[in-house]
Amino acid sequence: MIEIFSYPFMQRAFAAGLMIALLASLSGSFLVLRRYSLLSETLAHVSLVGVAIGLLVGVNSLLMAVVTSLLAAWVIEYLRKCRGLYSDSILAIFLSGSLALAVVIVSLSGSFNASLFSYLFGSILSVSSEDLMIMGIVGVVSLGLLTVFFKELYFIAFDEEVAQVSGLRVTLLNFMLVSIIAVIIALSIRVVGTLLIGALMVMPPVSAIRFKMGFFHTTLLSVAIALVCVIVGLALSFLFSLPSGAAIVLCLLGVFILSLVVNPA
Repeated sequence: MIEIFSYPFMQRAFAAGLMIALLASLSGSFLVLRRYSLLSETLAHVSLVGVAIGLLVGVNSLLMAVVTSLLAAWVIEYLRKCRGLYSDSILAIFLSGSLALAVVIVSLSGSFNASLFSYLFGSILSVSSEDLMIMGIVGVVSLGLLTVFFKELYFIAFDEEVAQVSGLRVTLLNFMLVSIIAVIIALSIRVVGTLLIGALMVMPPVSAIRFKMGFFHTTLLSVAIALVCVIVGLALSFLFSLPSGAAIVLCLLGVFILSLVVNPA
C-alpha cells in the first residue's frame, strides 16, 4: 500500500483529492440543508461547457470551466433571488441546456477523445503540479470564507427569511456560497470528473445526516466520510486500474447504504 505514494502522480492525486473532499463535503452540507443539492450537478454540467470551449478554441480547459461555472452560478442565484423563479426549475433548465450545448461544441471541435473522457469521469494521471497549486490557493481562500461565515451560512440555510429580517446580508452571502461551490466543482473535474462531482458534494452530508447529530457534528462527519472515501477510492483506482472518480463515488455509495442499514428510521 505504501508504494502508492512513491509515484509523484499519486502524491498529486491524493493531495488534490483530499483538498476537494474537504471543500466539497463542507460546502455540500449547506446545499443539502437548503434542499439545493441539484446545484452541484447543474454546475458540473456547466463546467463541461467550459471544457468544451477550451478544447474548441485551444484555451486552458480548466480555466474555462471555472469561468463558465462562476457565470452560471451567478445567473442562477440572480434568477432565484431577484426574479422569483423556482430553484428546481432554474436548475433543470441550466442542467439540460448546458449538457446540450457542451455536446454540440464538442461535436463541432471533434474532441470526443481521451482528454474529454478524463474530464467526464476523472483521471488521477491528469493532475499536474500547476493544477495542485491552483487548488491549494483556491482551497485556502474557500475554506477560510466557509469557516469565517459558518454560522451565518447555517442560519441562512436553516431559514433564509428570518436571516434576512435579522439583518444578515443574505444576498451577498448566497452569492459568495454559490461562487465557492462553482469554483470547487470546476477544479474537481480533474480528480472526480464532471459527471460524478455532484456525488462527492451531496453523498457525504446525506450519509452523515442519517446519524442525527447537530449540524456542526454532522458537517465534521460528512468531511470525514469524504476524506476516507477519497483515500480508499484512489487506492482502489491505482491497484485495479479503475477510473478514479467512479471508484470514489462507489465508496461513497457504500457508506450511504451502510448509513441506511445502521439508521433505518
